[in-house]
Amino acid sequence: MLAVNGARRHGARNARAAAGFLLPFAALFLLTFVAPIGYALYQSLLKPERSGPLGLGGTTTAFAGLSNYTHALQDGRFLAGFGRVLLFAAVQIPLMILLATALALLLEAASARWVGFFRTAYFLPYGVPGVIASILWGFLYVPGISPLVEMAQAAGWDVNFLSRGTVLWSIANIVTWQFTGYNMLVLIAQLKAVPQELYEAARIDGAGSWQIARHIKLALIRPALVLTTVFSIIGTVQLFAEPMVLKPLASVIDSGYTPNLHAYHEAFKSNDQHVAAAEAVLIALVACVLSFGFLRLVGRRGDGDGRRDGGGSGA
Repeated sequence: MLAVNGARRHGARNARAAAGFLLPFAALFLLTFVAPIGYALYQSLLKPERSGPLGLGGTTTAFAGLSNYTHALQDGRFLAGFGRVLLFAAVQIPLMILLATALALLLEAASARWVGFFRTAYFLPYGVPGVIASILWGFLYVPGISPLVEMAQAAGWDVNFLSRGTVLWSIANIVTWQFTGYNMLVLIAQLKAVPQELYEAARIDGAGSWQIARHIKLALIRPALVLTTVFSIIGTVQLFAEPMVLKPLASVIDSGYTPNLHAYHEAFKSNDQHVAAAEAVLIALVACVLSFGFLRLVGRRGDGDGRRDGGGSGA
């Protein structure tokens, strides 16, 4: 009986100690993550109501239900912004992940020289804030001051990086330049975790560098590829800084060019924070659906590959 009571007291002390360690994190998590989401949901369900003649009697806040969401989903510019970022994601994300993977594999090759220098050089653009990067590239896009435009014109090409058909890909260039090095480092960290014995065994079996990269390295960095892709999907849905900075330079970028830009306009230009909150919730939902949809798709492919491999080995 004494042993049982002692075990219970010991378990209670451990539980209190664990709670003490977790309490600061839980408080910070609730304050900086859960509370803002809850407040945005709360604001999205409200609307201002004006009383008195001509609405001059004062403003009160009333329950709006889902009317703010209905208003957002009926706004053509808001929906067009979603279509634009989905097209952006379909082209830019695969290109960036492919480039980051190629750089990671090249820098981890046995014959690679000056690895530290090139790794730092490729990562440096990530250290430049998105606003500053957009300003720098803006100077390279504007005709009259851009050396790129001058060189293209000297070669006989009529180039306008800020036209309706090209400005989205000009933004994609900024994002790719800025985040490829970051994704490359994530992939390199995964490659560093691969035991060198696997490479040595493959070489003993006669595998060349290309076969090792394709069948061993790419297979083992799959979790890192999935992680970087999910982060890229979320970042693309939240695209804001680049079009915001380029907006004064490109007349085709309006206040609804991306969903985040439209929500910003509703909140700080139209002074309708309730509709902006509803749009923010919708943006978060779209990011969640795309991210978890991609994870489910990748998971199904992995299960399918596993079953095929198992069937082949059984045969």
